[in-house]
Amino acid sequence: MSVYDFTVKDRQGNEVSLSDYSGKVLLIVNTATGCGFTPHYDPLEAMYKEFKDKGFEILDFPCNQFADQAPGDDEEIHAFCKMKFGTEFPQFSKIDVNGETASPLFAYLATQKPFEGFGKGLKNAFLNKFSALNNKKYGDKAYIKWNFTKFLIDRKGEVVARFEPTVAMDDVKKAVEDIL
Repeated sequence: MSVYDFTVKDRQGNEVSLSDYSGKVLLIVNTATGCGFTPHYDPLEAMYKEFKDKGFEILDFPCNQFADQAPGDDEEIHAFCKMKFGTEFPQFSKIDVNGETASPLFAYLATQKPFEGFGKGLKNAFLNKFSALNNKKYGDKAYIKWNFTKFLIDRKGEVVARFEPTVAMDDVKKAVEDIL
C-alpha cells in the first residue's frame, strides 16, 4: 500500500486520486488558518515555488479539530491562504485527521510514521500538554497531534518522514531537497 492508493476530495468536492501525483515528491500537511503555526504557509509556499519544477508538490488539507482554528468553509479558507500567503499549491477539502471520522489518508500516514514528540523546550512542553487535552477525546484514533504536521512522501508513494509543527521549516526544506 502507498499514498497512491487513496482518493481525496478537492475544494469543489470532486474525487482526486493521489495516483495523479505518482512519481512526485509530496509534502502532505494538515493546516489551519487561525493557528500559531499558520505562518508556516510562507516557507511552504517558498519551497513550492523553488521545487515544483523538480517534481515536488505540497498537498494542503485544512482541519478544524485543533481548538477550532480552521472555522471557515473550503472557499473561505482558500481565499484567506491565497490573499494572505499567496499560496499556489493544491488545497483540498477540509477534513478530520483524528477520531472515527478521520481521513483514511491521515490515519495511514500517521500509522506509517507515528508521533514521536514535539521536542524539548517550554513551547514544546506547552504544546504537548495542550494537544494531549485536545486529543483525549479521540483515544487511540488521535493520529495527528496538532496543525501543520507534515508528511514527506518519496516518488514511490512511501512515507519517509513526519515533521511535527515544532520542527524548523529549514529542516523540512533540507529533507525535501535531499529526497528530490
